Amino acid sequence: MRRVTVLFLACVLAACETGPTAPPSGTPGATASPAPTATPAATPLPTTDPTTGEAGCTPSENPEWSVARRWDEALLDAIRRALPNPPVHARNLFHLSVAMWDAWATYDATARGYLTTEKITTSNAERARNEAISFAAWTLLRKRFENAAGGEDSLDEFDEVLRSLCYTPRFGGGAAGQHPAAVGIRIAQAVIAAGLEDGSNEADGYAAPDYEPVNLPLVVAASKRFTLKDVTRWQPLEIIGGFSQNGIPTGTVQVAVAPHWAGVTAFGASPATGVLVDPGPPPELGDALTDAVLKQDVVEVIRDSAMLDPKSDVRIDISPASRGNNDLATNDGFGYGTNPIIGKPYEAQVVKRADFLRVAAEFWADGPRSETPPGHWNVIANDASDGMVAAGTPLRIGGAGEPVDRLQWDVKLYLAINGAVHNAAIAAWGLKGRYDSIRPISLIRYMGGLGQSSDPSGAAYAPNGLPLVPGLIEVITAQSSAPGERHAALARFVGRIAIRAWGGTPANPARQVAGTRWMLATAWVPYQLPTFVTPSFPGYVSGHSTFSRSAAEVMTAFTGSSFFPGGLARYTIAKGELTFEKGPTTKVDLEWATYYDAADQAGQSRLFGGIHIRADDFMGRRIGSQCGRAAWALATQYYDGAAEPAGDACAP
Repeated sequence: MRRVTVLFLACVLAACETGPTAPPSGTPGATASPAPTATPAATPLPTTDPTTGEAGCTPSENPEWSVARRWDEALLDAIRRALPNPPVHARNLFHLSVAMWDAWATYDATARGYLTTEKITTSNAERARNEAISFAAWTLLRKRFENAAGGEDSLDEFDEVLRSLCYTPRFGGGAAGQHPAAVGIRIAQAVIAAGLEDGSNEADGYAAPDYEPVNLPLVVAASKRFTLKDVTRWQPLEIIGGFSQNGIPTGTVQVAVAPHWAGVTAFGASPATGVLVDPGPPPELGDALTDAVLKQDVVEVIRDSAMLDPKSDVRIDISPASRGNNDLATNDGFGYGTNPIIGKPYEAQVVKRADFLRVAAEFWADGPRSETPPGHWNVIANDASDGMVAAGTPLRIGGAGEPVDRLQWDVKLYLAINGAVHNAAIAAWGLKGRYDSIRPISLIRYMGGLGQSSDPSGAAYAPNGLPLVPGLIEVITAQSSAPGERHAALARFVGRIAIRAWGGTPANPARQVAGTRWMLATAWVPYQLPTFVTPSFPGYVSGHSTFSRSAAEVMTAFTGSSFFPGGLARYTIAKGELTFEKGPTTKVDLEWATYYDAADQAGQSRLFGGIHIRADDFMGRRIGSQCGRAAWALATQYYDGAAEPAGDACAP
């Protein structure tokens, strides 16, 4: 889905003119590579500094970007090509941030590196940093994506980014000595080595060594009643022609993603409990204390599904004048009286409710360009930083102190925000692995197959069935299924449970909408692509909610304000730009006053799309808040050069 307000790094950056490249000192047998052909696409910097050996240059495309920003954008592009795996890509983003931070800190008298603490004095720290950061990023990213989907294109882009900065790729280049390229390679090697020992099982493609699902797969194409060995546990889906959200074949039966992630090394100290945070299990069907909560959460998902019909003329104001300003882990806000940054009221934006729900579900699904939620928050952070610069706002870390240049801003922001989303992944996937909780598609189909749980004396009663809600969840009767009645299409299923919900992917999504209709509860599908349906991992807690709130906490602390630059962020989805079906019927602007508002909408969107229940969302927001605040507190210690930075990951 396009976002017209955002600029992205081009996949191929032009080469620029430079002289022959000197090998890093202490690298026996290194051979200078030929210089790239000169083009007008780059502006050379001043002559080569003898302490760095390479001049470096500024590409003409996005010349305002720091080198850290260029490498962050290159990683986002690689993530978009690769198989979507949120915890793995959160880790990649964090490890790139560590590599760039350590390279920057090497040339700063105060800052402390994360994995390496070497200090080097040079006559041109800016140029040395640019080169060390670039070689650290290039070396690490080539290693991480050499076997990934789209890896060949990603490796080509990494090489092009390096060349666009007038550096020559050093395949097998040495890491000894004080040359900035060697410093960068040395730092990357430290990050790579740490990654091989961090519990992620990178060497075996991040596979979970001992996980087996308890329940047999749910055949999505079928609509029959089925049994579950354990109704509290995750059920993989069997999807004929399954694809990831960015179009990579995934096989027929889902394989759980990262149920072992609780054991991955976090940014900060991990407790001895086996997970970063343990709030206890989610609500469970049949549990004396939480059964009613779970059933109402399931009803909410069905109700959201029933609101996805653009034929309905129900309209709502989706601007910050009416939405947002929630307390943590609630949807209790009613917006803002005025934009506090400019002192004027927010302008109302009234659209069809169905358009808003569909747009939100698709926009947040995997990141608008499949950069996964951790990458999406890097996009949001970069856009916010650009907005501050465009508005002439000085870049002050934490909103206080002396202004800093964009490179310092970027490397510090990336360390904090990607430390937060990395920890959010460990926390969320740790709970997914521990509680292995069931997803809405399995719950709704299973409960609907059992019957209704509201009326013990009524037809189709089952204690673990769906609650009855007139106009939404009903028992099919001879009268309700008579010709011309609401259940007429279900006449042969008298005594079964029908729900009113989104009708499923239309035959021609580019030209048609499914709308909502009465269907068997056992046939329900979430508002997703039919080749994807539901992510391949347990539900509790929501990764979207945990990632997003953790990032929002960092953005608030780092910028010194919870509000986006100018008090408003806007992403435009044009009429007809949806993918799952035709829509929206008009242009829709997703707008948020604060980072928290955007994070809350990310979590809410998973209910609109039928992916999560409220318990997954709200607990994810709470845990994300802990992860974000803790990551910020720890990052500031590295900024300030603490001798022994300390802090618990995701501490309360």
